Amino acid sequence: MQFYEVIQNRKSIKSFKKSPIEKDRLSRMINAAMQSPSWKNHTSYKFILVEDEREKRELSKAIMNETPEASKSIEEAPMVAVVVGEPLNSGVITDKEYYLVDGAIAMEHFVLAATNEGYGTCWIAAVNEDQVRNILSIPHEFRVIAMTPIGEVEEKSEHEDKKDVREHVFINQWGKAYTENSYLKNSYIDPSYTANDIHPIH
Repeated sequence: MQFYEVIQNRKSIKSFKKSPIEKDRLSRMINAAMQSPSWKNHTSYKFILVEDEREKRELSKAIMNETPEASKSIEEAPMVAVVVGEPLNSGVITDKEYYLVDGAIAMEHFVLAATNEGYGTCWIAAVNEDQVRNILSIPHEFRVIAMTPIGEVEEKSEHEDKKDVREHVFINQWGKAYTENSYLKNSYIDPSYTANDIHPIH
C-alpha cells in the first residue's frame, strides 16, 4: 500500500481470525516500531509480544472498558503487543512525561506497519496496570502504556464519521481554520472541503 492508503485503511478492529502472525511480516512491523523517534534517542519503550493463550486470557481480564469487545479481542487475537515505557530513561518538561510520547509513537509505527501487512489492530489503553505488570512480570520501573491485539481481520469495520479538518487544524492562531486562508486555495486541500471530503481521523 501507499503511505496515505495505509493511514486511511487503519481501523480499530475487535474481531480476528485465529491464523498465526507470519514471522517475516511481524519482523517488518517490529523494525518499523524500532525506527520511531524517542527522547534524546534513549528508546525508553519496550514491546512484549504475547502469543500464550493463558496470558492472553489473563490480559483480557485487565481491560477496563465499559463494553466487552476489547477484552474479547485480546483473548481471541493470535497475538497481543504490549508497549511499556521507562520514565527514568526519558524526559520531563513542565510536568509532561515524555516516556508516554516515546511509547505512543513506537506503537503507532507498529500499528501502521501492521495495517500495511494486512493485519488489524486496536489501540487499548484502559487497563489495570498492576494486573498487566503481574501477568507479564514487568519490572516495577516500567509503566504500561497500551496494548493492541494483532491478527487477520474477521469483521468488516467502518470508520467513524469523518471530521471537518477546519475544526482541528488552525494556522497562526487558535481557532483560525487553515482552510479559510486565501493563499491555501490552490494548495493540496481546498477550503470548501467539508467533513465528507476529509480523510477520517479517530
